[in-house]
Amino acid sequence: MNPTERFQYKKAAGITMLSASIQDFTYKRHSHQEYSFGVTLRGIQRFTMDGSLHLSHSSGVMMFNPEQAHDGMANGREGLDYVMLYVDPDMLTEAAGQKDWLRFSSPVVYDPLLNRRILELSQAMTQSGDDALCTERLVALADSLVHNDLTSSPTQDPGLIRKAKEMLHADLGGVMKLDEIGQELELSKFQFIRMFKAQTGISPYQYFLNRKIEHAKHLIEQKKDVYAAVTECGFTDLTHLNKHFKSVYGITAYEYRMYLG
Repeated sequence: MNPTERFQYKKAAGITMLSASIQDFTYKRHSHQEYSFGVTLRGIQRFTMDGSLHLSHSSGVMMFNPEQAHDGMANGREGLDYVMLYVDPDMLTEAAGQKDWLRFSSPVVYDPLLNRRILELSQAMTQSGDDALCTERLVALADSLVHNDLTSSPTQDPGLIRKAKEMLHADLGGVMKLDEIGQELELSKFQFIRMFKAQTGISPYQYFLNRKIEHAKHLIEQKKDVYAAVTECGFTDLTHLNKHFKSVYGITAYEYRMYLG
């Protein structure tokens, strides 16, 4: 790994934390099934999302909704330090005392309280990893998200997109069957690709690959076995998985396995 790039992962109370320092590394366009919350500690985070360029300066709070496609890089030669938290949507909804998933209208805000809540949870995960303390701090973060009027009305995918996603999720160990999906939706494969990308901001292939990578990550967490993830997620070999895993998480699947102990 380039010595100027550092990615450290920690998992506690069902939450994943990333502490990163990057200079030349660029994340490929991707999305996560979790909510992602982060704080820019040094430098400027540059990313594109929903057709727009966004910048998070020092102390900026970044908020990505589930399956909100984005990329990411340092904006300038000075590099970038930041932390990110990845939280399951149902867990955040329950922690916030809400019935429906939250949806955040702005990807970057400058809110000192929210900044502090994210860093407090990150510190609890890093310093102790105590599930009770981390869960309490997640509740405090969720309260700040709800009470600071940062949310907009939740949206749902159009029916055809929901059906396509269900078909893609059902075969994460295989290859994407574009003709079958198009036939089921009564669209040509070209119409399907255009529709999917217009609605989600990401191509069907990249979406499917992202879900495979996330599934591999969960399998590694559960089984502590990168080769099981290779087999069950349909990658040709560990090199193939590592290449795609690194494009989303900054480190290889094997390196991620080492963080889990």
